[in-house]
Amino acid sequence: MEVPKPTSAPTGLPAWPLPLLCALLPLLAAHLAWWLSVQGELVAACNPYLDGCVSISRAARHGLGNLLFRLAMLPCATVQVAVWWCAAQWLQRGTGVPARALPWLGLTAGAFLGLYAAFLGSEGETYGLLRRYGITVYFGASFLALMSVLRRMSRQWQDAPAFAPLRIVALGMLAVGLASVTVTASVADQLARDRWENRLEWALGLWLTAMFAVLAWHWWRERLRIVLK
Repeated sequence: MEVPKPTSAPTGLPAWPLPLLCALLPLLAAHLAWWLSVQGELVAACNPYLDGCVSISRAARHGLGNLLFRLAMLPCATVQVAVWWCAAQWLQRGTGVPARALPWLGLTAGAFLGLYAAFLGSEGETYGLLRRYGITVYFGASFLALMSVLRRMSRQWQDAPAFAPLRIVALGMLAVGLASVTVTASVADQLARDRWENRLEWALGLWLTAMFAVLAWHWWRERLRIVLK
């Protein structure tokens, strides 16, 4: 699979729908799963962004919401691997600097997102551990992938339209991560700590949505295409 520069007579498939799917699928699946869980009285009816009443995992853990969430996230994990592979080719053509680690970071993120989604709703300590490690490694690998993109763009490609928005996304994700560490270290009350962690989890989901949305916008603007050989 090759991602060529746009030409006057473009061939192949447009690349931008891949990151667009990565932005929309988790966003829609998480909120629809939350709504279904509220309707089924599986979770409290509240605003998770403001009240921190429920985490994304809890909102999608049972019932129809769990099925829908897993059906959306498992293929999304595969699409995200493809997005980071395409991003590596795009960067190499734009900056002339190979991004060899980026596909591996994408593969790690996709594999652990799939692990998290596969075991969401399963009971038991082992399954709970797999879910926690899955989502933690996924977020970490996705952030490192974004930093890899920014590092290469900062060398010779800072004038690219996507550079500034992606840098804002990286700062937002970093702020959420630092806030999470601060909450864990400083909030003694378990209920209050859980609520803050839930708020931050939903906020981080929005930053991830923004990251893939920026890539989709930029690839659409560049008319980037995928050629299957």
